[in-house]
Amino acid sequence: MKNRIIGKSGIAGKVALAVAGLLATAAPAVPGFAAPAPAAPAQSTLFKPAQVFDGVDPTPHAGWQVLVTGDKIVAVGPSLSVPAGTKVVDLPGQTLLPGLIEGHGHMFLYAYNEKSWDDQVLHESVALRTVKAVAHAHDTLMAGFTAERDLGTEGAGFADVGLRDAIDQGVVPGPRMMVATKAIVAEGAYGPKGYEPGLKIPQGAQEVSGVDDIVRAVRDQIAGGADVIKLYADYHYQGGSSSRPTLSQAELTAAVAAAHDAGRITASHATTEIGIGRAIAAGIDTIEHGTDASAAELKMMHDKGIGLCPTLAASDASSHYRGWNGQEPAPKAVEAARKLLRAAIAAGVPICMGGDVGVYNHGTNLREMVLMQGAGMAPAQVLIAATSGNARILHWNDKIGSLKPGLYADLVATPGDPTKDVSALRTISLVVKGGEIVKGQ
Repeated sequence: MKNRIIGKSGIAGKVALAVAGLLATAAPAVPGFAAPAPAAPAQSTLFKPAQVFDGVDPTPHAGWQVLVTGDKIVAVGPSLSVPAGTKVVDLPGQTLLPGLIEGHGHMFLYAYNEKSWDDQVLHESVALRTVKAVAHAHDTLMAGFTAERDLGTEGAGFADVGLRDAIDQGVVPGPRMMVATKAIVAEGAYGPKGYEPGLKIPQGAQEVSGVDDIVRAVRDQIAGGADVIKLYADYHYQGGSSSRPTLSQAELTAAVAAAHDAGRITASHATTEIGIGRAIAAGIDTIEHGTDASAAELKMMHDKGIGLCPTLAASDASSHYRGWNGQEPAPKAVEAARKLLRAAIAAGVPICMGGDVGVYNHGTNLREMVLMQGAGMAPAQVLIAATSGNARILHWNDKIGSLKPGLYADLVATPGDPTKDVSALRTISLVVKGGEIVKGQ
């Protein structure tokens, strides 16, 4: 019957074919990196700052320039030869560096002191949350963050896939996005909480119970467009209670294996020693938060190349919401995050720069970098973590994260010297994404 109706109306058939063709050509080969546009004469642009921080060398290069043709970097160094007709962008007194990469964000959340997590998840429609996420993406890009790993929509389903694709297709401005869609939690171990027992309340993540169930969820999320699979190795079963291990070793191992088989990386919320240990044993790619990681676990993370996102800004923001005025001594959660970062650096663990933005406002992503510096990390090392470090951890290092020929031309400039103090990045004078100037000259 359906075929007869469509066949009877030539318009319907043509529309269906047109839509199918559009979807086939619009989808990028790699999420966050749109398919090439039809061939056209490529514009070359020469960026001439006072110095270049290339994302790898902690020492900035005075007098260096960056030549971009189309969407790629073609040359970096002093006194570059340029093609005829090259546009020159002078940046006197400024530092040019790779576009910053947010390693742990939630575009579909916003500051909890404006509206609680429960209220955002339960009382705002997915349509409203998506429109807000579009604004958050714009703010993120304008702050100099040209890429983001988004670790869960917190109840908004697969809406992050649509946002990622809209950005890739040039419909709305925003960073390149790696998305986790729904994330995965043990049944009964997430929220919202506090309702009549047995009453089915919409959850902020996909609930599973058992190995078969978690593998099914991983595949469901990948089929829906997930680039990264986020798992909760531990959480609290009741509001106000302490975190406990939730997903079993068998569940975590099966989930990571299924994700890796499909070419996806994995991330685990893990704060307890047992949860962290299970995630490491499962072969996870990154540990998020990692509060109670032992020295032995940090060594294993170093040995296996597992990244740590310590998310100092999340505990900092939450403590401020509870009344902390920023004076020392800091609350226990804030000091624990600082202590973990210092221990992880000493152990040689790859450090992911990701603050759990969404707990606090998008566009203020720099907050995590300032706190990392304040906890004792050298400014240049913080910059490396936010550029080539995150690119390597997220398997984007063949595309972005440093300034070298062949990579995408994602660039930012600041009038200050962030290698001496990362807070210089509070002022972003220029943002370039894929060779296009989206902010500044």
